[in-house]
Order: sequence, then structure tokens, then C-alpha cells
Amino acid sequence: MAELPMRQRLVDSAAIAASLGCLIHCLALPVLFVLVPATAAFIAVPESFHLWALAFAVPTSFLAMMTGFVRHHSVTPGTFAIVGLALIASGIGLAPDLMTETALTVAGALCLMIGHTLNWREAARPRRALSA
Repeated sequence: MAELPMRQRLVDSAAIAASLGCLIHCLALPVLFVLVPATAAFIAVPESFHLWALAFAVPTSFLAMMTGFVRHHSVTPGTFAIVGLALIASGIGLAPDLMTETALTVAGALCLMIGHTLNWREAARPRRALSA
């Protein structure tokens, strides 16, 4: 297996961590609030948090996917990332209720995490020539 460039590792790692953070935010916090309602008073997450998280995810994912594509020439990781980001954006901006928002953003975070994991794996393989 080829050595993965440091920049690629850092960007994909940051994106995977952000996706994991999104999953924790979407799934664990509501469970915590139901189990221990008093925690909701201490953990206030402003609504703008979702937009800031998406604003971080889009350029980070773009950079990681483009850097990876230059190395491995596979469109699969980028496809997962685009679908994931679209689902997250739909959940944030178009969901009519909290349940739909959570479902869309969780599905999006999972797709995005899969995309970055595939990108990492593909980029770690020896370089391939682009087919004509």
C-alpha cells in the first residue's frame, strides 16, 4: 500500500471527525436531553450551528475529494460526499419538522463519512493512470 500524503490524511480525518460530530449532535444529544432533561439548560446549541457545520463540511469535503481524485481517479468517494452534503443541506434548509431534519442529516453524515473513508482507502492505494 502506498504512503498516504499527510495533507490527505489530515483533511479526510477532519472531515470524518466532523461527520462523527454531526452524528453525535443529531442522535446522542436528543437522547441525553430525554434521559436527563436538566442537561438541556446547560447545553444550548444555537440554530446557526447547523449552518456553520455545513459551511465547514463543504470546503473541507471538496478539498479532500479533489485531492483524493487527483491521486486515485475514482468518482465513488466524491459521489458519496455530494449525496451526503446534499442530504445535510436538505435537512438543514428544507425539512418541515425535527424528525425529517434528523433523518436527512444523519443519512447525510453517514454518506459523507463513507465518502471520506473510501477516499482515504483509494488514495492509500498505489497511483493509477487515468484511463482514456
